[in-house]
Amino acid sequence: MNITVFCSAYSLDAHYTAPAAEFARLLGAGGHTLVWGGSHAGLMGLLADGVKEAGGRLVGISVELLAHKTYEGADELVMTVDLAARKAQLLARADAVVVLVGGLGTLDEVTEVLELKKHALHDKPVVVLDTEGFYAGLRTQLERMDAEGFLPRPLAELITFARTPAEVLDRLDRAR
Repeated sequence: MNITVFCSAYSLDAHYTAPAAEFARLLGAGGHTLVWGGSHAGLMGLLADGVKEAGGRLVGISVELLAHKTYEGADELVMTVDLAARKAQLLARADAVVVLVGGLGTLDEVTEVLELKKHALHDKPVVVLDTEGFYAGLRTQLERMDAEGFLPRPLAELITFARTPAEVLDRLDRAR
């Protein structure tokens, strides 16, 4: 399965990197392909290293603006002209989307994927690894949108939240 992962390009504390490293190991050991932002930096680099070490394949989708941060060991590296084209390629190459901890770029990516899914422009599973409740605020906001009629589809059809890396892969397996 080609699993697109949105996550931080910053170096983070162990309480965030340990679950990401475990997810990378499970992804690679399961024979999956990581499709990600193509960076060697921070959590992105840690994820790519872990997937590669566990036997998985790497497809990086980078952008000219960040060419200096590309991961040298990718099996395939695609360069795009801008961030919008990068997001489109990340989704196009995905069988599923997983969201790990991240900043504004990650939030932008996941909300765009959800907006496209809301309009039935794709039906790929989207699973958030909610490490230490990092996305509790997002979950609360989405639940409120659902409860108050802002979503044309039930929230459970758009996105699911998982507490552990193993639970993420279990949800993806069940979504097939």
